[in-house]
Amino acid sequence: MINRGDLVTRTSYKHDVLFRVQDIQENRVLLFGEEIRLEADAPLSDLVKVKSDDLKRRKKEAKEKEDYSYRLFRQDYQLMRQKRDYEASGGYQHQNAYFQLPSRVLHLDGDRLYLKKCIDLYQQLGLQVHGVHLSEKDMAHEIGDLIDKINPDVVVITGHDSYSKSKGNKHDLRAYRNSKYYAEAVREARRKVPHLDQLVIFAGACQSHFESLIRAGANFASSPSRINIHALDPVYIVAKISYTSFMDKVNVWDVIRNTLTGEKGLGGVDTKGLMRTGMPYDSEDEEEQDNPFQHPLS
Repeated sequence: MINRGDLVTRTSYKHDVLFRVQDIQENRVLLFGEEIRLEADAPLSDLVKVKSDDLKRRKKEAKEKEDYSYRLFRQDYQLMRQKRDYEASGGYQHQNAYFQLPSRVLHLDGDRLYLKKCIDLYQQLGLQVHGVHLSEKDMAHEIGDLIDKINPDVVVITGHDSYSKSKGNKHDLRAYRNSKYYAEAVREARRKVPHLDQLVIFAGACQSHFESLIRAGANFASSPSRINIHALDPVYIVAKISYTSFMDKVNVWDVIRNTLTGEKGLGGVDTKGLMRTGMPYDSEDEEEQDNPFQHPLS
């Protein structure tokens, strides 16, 4: 018996992707990718429950990929920090301590479990985030009020998606499960804040219609080659932009090179960084309960 919440693979796809059973309607099963932002459906007869040893192996491999991407980002962060240290000290001539003003991130996610994973990583990377779980269909209706309430510097609009060749070619938006909802949400966000450098937007999920999301006003989106993207990819894109000085342009390749998916699944346009530094910084401020400043990560 296969029940809601079970972890399964599809025989017809040679058990390539690990899915979580989201819903069962008679003989059709709605599936959400466990590690990638893919939504699919399949007949019950095509599904196989994952055995404990296979699940342990898959989880280990996924964890190794995530840890590797995290280490790459930390190395990148240390280089950005050294540059800030050099500039703040006048070429190391003065020992001036400085503070950082944090970016505010609004993250809308169609998957509650993915949202939790992303929030954990945002916090691990030292970023402030307000996460909201919403159905993809509802995002466009809610995003305007949320922007007014949160006043974010970055908006992430993501969840699940998929492209079906049987419904049309890759340029036909009707052939995608949720891309049109992401595009509508991006347009609503751009009505609030039209300028690409005043509000940075990431939009999309697995196999999403990349071109329509960029045209709608996203700075970064998925998926140029209509491939699957990892659940945590949006976080690394946000972190790179958030830790880049507002005086610097963020090169698209520099943004996506530390993601788990890479350039086939993610793309965008050149965007200004968001990090602002200031001084003086009093270390005694760290003891205050409501410290408004963000300090460099160790």
